Amino acid sequence: MRGARASYTATAEMAIAAPFDSVTARAQPRLLSIGGGSMKRVLIAGALSLMCVAGVAGAQDEVLPEDAAKIVAVRQASFAMSAATFGGIKQGLDAGVPLQQLAFASNGLSRWAASMTVAFVPGTGPSAVPSTKAKPEIWTDWTGFQAKAADYQSATARLRDAIAAGDAAAANEAWAATRATCGSCHDAYRS
Repeated sequence: MRGARASYTATAEMAIAAPFDSVTARAQPRLLSIGGGSMKRVLIAGALSLMCVAGVAGAQDEVLPEDAAKIVAVRQASFAMSAATFGGIKQGLDAGVPLQQLAFASNGLSRWAASMTVAFVPGTGPSAVPSTKAKPEIWTDWTGFQAKAADYQSATARLRDAIAAGDAAAANEAWAATRATCGSCHDAYRS
């Protein structure tokens, strides 16, 4: 078990650090302010949520029943922050803000997409936590779920790249494609 725990913890730590490894204080653009808060705060809170998932879960096969509800709460909060970030990007695109102001948010969203499956720890489905919106098919069809997550990851990478390139038309197209991948996964794996 110690090896599984170490492997899971290392994966979670890489997922947590990833959104911040390419951003420096000097290179960071001015952030788009949404609802009185900054995108940076949303992304930092998301990273902290992932740390909680890693810390509470321990190892994928060792979730205690009393911890399952905590993991689900963190997972739901992480997805709420992802939705807020995604919505903030759309607001910025619609408002015509300089795309560099959306770069940090789109990079964070892309990094979240690359690591989000870590939030779906076995033992945190509806049989353990009836209030979860995650369907049991996530764990019974893990390969299919990972494929949907990979589609989302690819779409968010295209969104990030279009924003980084300063191409508003491509960014709007990539935003719509990303939204479609969200819906596809939700249709299959969310109640």
